[in-house]
Amino acid sequence: MRPPRFSRSSIPSPRTGPLASNTAVHTPAPTDGGISAGLRRFLFLTAMVNGAAIMVIEILGAKILAPFLGTSHFVWTAQIGVAMASLAVGYYLGGRWADTASGLGRLYAGMLGAAGYLVIVVLGVRHVAAKCLSYSLPIGSLLASTFLFFVPLALLAMTCPFLVRFITGHLSNVGGTVGRLTAVSTVGSFAGTALIGYVLIPLAPNSVTLIVTAATSALLALLYFMVWGRSRVPAAVATMAVLVLGWSAADASRSVHYQRFNELVRKNSNFGLIEVIESPDHRFRLYLNDYLGQNTYERESRQSASLFTYGLEGLATIYTRKLESAFCIGVGVGIVPRQLAEKGVKVDAAEINPDIIPVAERFFDFDPTRMNLVIGDGRQVMHRFTNRYDCVMLDAFLGDSSPSHLMTREAFAAMRDRLKPEGVLVINSFGDREAGRNFFAGSLQKTLRTVFADVKIHASGNGNMFFVASPSPLVRHRDFDLETVHPKVQLEARTIFAGAAEPIGEDAGIVLTDDFNPVEFHDARNRERFRRLLASSILAL
Repeated sequence: MRPPRFSRSSIPSPRTGPLASNTAVHTPAPTDGGISAGLRRFLFLTAMVNGAAIMVIEILGAKILAPFLGTSHFVWTAQIGVAMASLAVGYYLGGRWADTASGLGRLYAGMLGAAGYLVIVVLGVRHVAAKCLSYSLPIGSLLASTFLFFVPLALLAMTCPFLVRFITGHLSNVGGTVGRLTAVSTVGSFAGTALIGYVLIPLAPNSVTLIVTAATSALLALLYFMVWGRSRVPAAVATMAVLVLGWSAADASRSVHYQRFNELVRKNSNFGLIEVIESPDHRFRLYLNDYLGQNTYERESRQSASLFTYGLEGLATIYTRKLESAFCIGVGVGIVPRQLAEKGVKVDAAEINPDIIPVAERFFDFDPTRMNLVIGDGRQVMHRFTNRYDCVMLDAFLGDSSPSHLMTREAFAAMRDRLKPEGVLVINSFGDREAGRNFFAGSLQKTLRTVFADVKIHASGNGNMFFVASPSPLVRHRDFDLETVHPKVQLEARTIFAGAAEPIGEDAGIVLTDDFNPVEFHDARNRERFRRLLASSILAL
């Protein structure tokens, strides 16, 4: 049979054919790449879930690194920078692979790979972060963040390029497809941010949250392979491996065993991991925040075996005529405010972390009913009060350092306004007098001198440094009874109360303000050294 013949006149031309006609011609609407409605909805769900997962990993990553590397801007800078770099690489690779792929298998295999890598992160984070402590804080943070989070974030970032490629069926609807996918992914990112910030961090261990994130990605990938894709058996095996190993990894990370101490409490919070450990003879209890020791308590004597508790209370006692009222910024496990209240001092206190209060009550004999305790940031709480105090005690620590916003000229001015004319501000801090390392201590001294009439420094010799400041000339009204100090820290306490140290040289530091406070950058080496010292002492327990 011969093929039909066409004459030249039977072939429509651009001028005479239907394209040149003014008559409306019905053309079918472009399809979304020929995929079914069910798969299309599933792909949009994938975009939303992966958007949420990326934000959970990015934010949680900084929290996971905090116990080892701290919470300074170096850690956050490294985490955000690595996240941006990984997204860029993921977008690029996703676009390249999507153009050469015949299906969506690569995308969902990548999601399985990301899930598996997150399991490895949970298993290896302690080892990796501990190794990175040997580097400077900026370099160590960048290395840890890159090794732990670059790969899973890059794999999850392939989602949008892949989905645009396979959902878009015609150039006429590519803009709408990209817009919808971006919107859905951004909604997922918002949901992930809210979920990790307001729900998961305070309620679940970081390891569990990361494993749940991995499991969600793995199960989503498995669902695709089982319903629409191929390689069902390998996908099922890989997913089961992620779930089983993930559960084991999360369980192992929650069961941190100390060599000589027993763990009584392990609880996540918005302000770090809270732990209470006890000596085998049940004599001493230690409060740890992000694996760093914050206080040591002897149960029988109800005494602290940590030096700073005696420095705060003792310096307030010797520099005030009569200590009748005090405002404590930072409560922790509450030993200092409790001791003041037991001596008849009227105590107002601000504590930013609500999760520590029940722990303090249960394990450290803290009684919040004996004082006016307000949960909130000390600087904000301070503005609510109109009382004037004999003493303001600043003992707000997050890991290895005090929050920078409490160490500025404006913050100190607000504290001065809460003092009586002869009242004193006592600050617990860690500083160094050595040239090249004295930026923080020198800045603290300079800043206090812009606000207060008199400033003195009392140092222990082991880095613990106390600043005492007053609107009036400081007068030592009495000596401190060293017999009340725990024997473990009596020698260092003797050094503190022997007399004020020499002022730090005027060439050290700057005046810190709310607008310019680079103390985290200039004091990074000291904080690295202090963190290593604390971390090594805890790891030896």
